[in-house]
Amino acid sequence: MEVKSIPRLELIQVAETVSREKSIDKEEVITAMEEAIEKAARTKYGLERDIRANIDRKNGSINIAQFTEVVEIVENEYTQMTYNESQRRNLNVGIGEFYKQSLPPIDFGRIAAQTAKQVISQKVREAERQRQFQEYKDRVGEIVVGTIKRVDNQSVTIDLGRAEAVIKKDQMIPREQLRPGDRLRCFIIEVSEQGKGPQIFLSRSSNEFLAALFTQEVPEIYDGIIEIKGVAREPGSRAKISAFSNDPSIDPVGACVGMRGSRVQAVVGELQGEKIEIIPWTDDPVTFVINALAPAVPSKVVMDEDANRMEVVIPDDQLSLAIGRRGQNVRLASQLTGWFVDILTEAEESEKRQEEFSERSKIFIEALDIDDVIAHLMVSEGFITISDIAEASIEELMSIEGFDEDISTELSERAKNFVKMENERIDNAIKDLKVKNDLYDFSELSKLSILTLAENNIKTLDELAELDSGELFDILGNKVFMNEDDAGSIIMKARQHWFTENKVDD
Repeated sequence: MEVKSIPRLELIQVAETVSREKSIDKEEVITAMEEAIEKAARTKYGLERDIRANIDRKNGSINIAQFTEVVEIVENEYTQMTYNESQRRNLNVGIGEFYKQSLPPIDFGRIAAQTAKQVISQKVREAERQRQFQEYKDRVGEIVVGTIKRVDNQSVTIDLGRAEAVIKKDQMIPREQLRPGDRLRCFIIEVSEQGKGPQIFLSRSSNEFLAALFTQEVPEIYDGIIEIKGVAREPGSRAKISAFSNDPSIDPVGACVGMRGSRVQAVVGELQGEKIEIIPWTDDPVTFVINALAPAVPSKVVMDEDANRMEVVIPDDQLSLAIGRRGQNVRLASQLTGWFVDILTEAEESEKRQEEFSERSKIFIEALDIDDVIAHLMVSEGFITISDIAEASIEELMSIEGFDEDISTELSERAKNFVKMENERIDNAIKDLKVKNDLYDFSELSKLSILTLAENNIKTLDELAELDSGELFDILGNKVFMNEDDAGSIIMKARQHWFTENKVDD
């Protein structure tokens, strides 16, 4: 289509058509046309000149003019003239004003018309991308339906009708068969402006997508009567979600499952057969963990709040149910509840308790110079460390069967002396290893942990911060950390001073 063949009024009609088809403002299309005409005019009259085009919004007539600024000293002879020059030519233009010289209409040749067409196309694409960004930037967290346009090894392109979006490989459901032309529901996880224009990123593997699907299928969730408290998911295989009802008369599990399983099956069908369990949420962590481990029924639960860990004792015949295939059931239960769940059989638990009992008794015997009977009594009463004994009151120790005031006082003194000497030993060892003050004062780790780090040649806070979670976990072991994620959180706290220093520098 050559621009020279378009009648004036038809320019406005073309702008209106493009505006409707691309859903962008007509003014932006006309502005793009003006820029295209300006570029073609500069090609004819001189690329350095200040040439401007204007299309009349009513009749489509095109006016082209060269603008020359009047200045005291000319810096660009193509776009400026001196005031004396304007006076000599009787132009009646003052300093800082522009002399406007009308130019004849351009008879667009093939190259000029092609150039104009490219400029118009580019500007329209830019306007269309901006429109897409404005339309979708506030829709993060929504489910959209689109048609698969292209499929390759790393991503899938989805046609949303008024925009295109991308599902990256790590956001796909593993082993899901996707073919061009298929309709697909996805979850918008990000909308960002990038060099090649706005990008809309979708997901089918995120926990939020599963929660959003239930929100669509279960009216009680949409209305806020039922809340989804958490989601743990291995996409395409199995998932657990915890639900809570704000109305005591409504069962959250039953509402999510639906009549004859209709609601949960609708979600399962969308996720290619992913098995979904609905777990009733409760603020009692032990009950919540027990619910999450279903169908296994624990016989005993030991909770360590400081380590955020639970030891769950399972009858031998239910061990495979509790752990699940390749550990999936216990792994999802741990993710859902936020507790590290350690599964033990009753036989394993009994053996572990015996080992712990013997180990703690031995420590008490050696550290406090007491016989095994007193040591066993202390362990049986729940004392775990020498510090526990040192911090206990005389009255608390006297409550142990067979302990009078003299024995209790003597035990307390011995424990306090041992703790004092041990702290002094650790402090001296830390000083001998020349540990820097920033690591010594790091409150997130005990002095014994800091000594262990120093013995592994980590003596400054920066050296700790430079470790990865696996390295720190290997050094301090599971006596300090529940898992590598906990070790990672300590490392992030050790790095906080880096960010503080950067802000001060800025």
